[in-house]
Amino acid sequence: MIVLDTHILVWWASGSQQLTPAMQKAIKAQLDGGRILVSSISAWEIAMLVAHGRMALSMDVERWLETVGQIEAVRFVPVDNEISIKSCQLPGEFHKDPADRIIVATARQFAAPLLTADEKIQSYPHVQTIR
Repeated sequence: MIVLDTHILVWWASGSQQLTPAMQKAIKAQLDGGRILVSSISAWEIAMLVAHGRMALSMDVERWLETVGQIEAVRFVPVDNEISIKSCQLPGEFHKDPADRIIVATARQFAAPLLTADEKIQSYPHVQTIR
């Protein structure tokens, strides 16, 4: 089981070469009977980026997310009360970005490594990351 940060989801779905070999290996390992978790906050982030013209997708955002969600290994994880609360109670020092906090709390909730290129998250010692 792994969790994808928003940009990793976009890179993977678009076939970007920005994914590191370790990220590609981790994703590939989950595609056959494993689980790739994506926080629903990522759907919000992607929709916001598209709405503000900071990202373009090959189809409308609803269809894009639906298409990604049809991949057998992918599961969108709702931002429930427990994850919401845990995002406010992260141990140690972590930056204030709410989406990052929710994604990190999701990875911690499922005790799963988080694939991210975000250096702030990578340097946070209370979540396992794959770079």
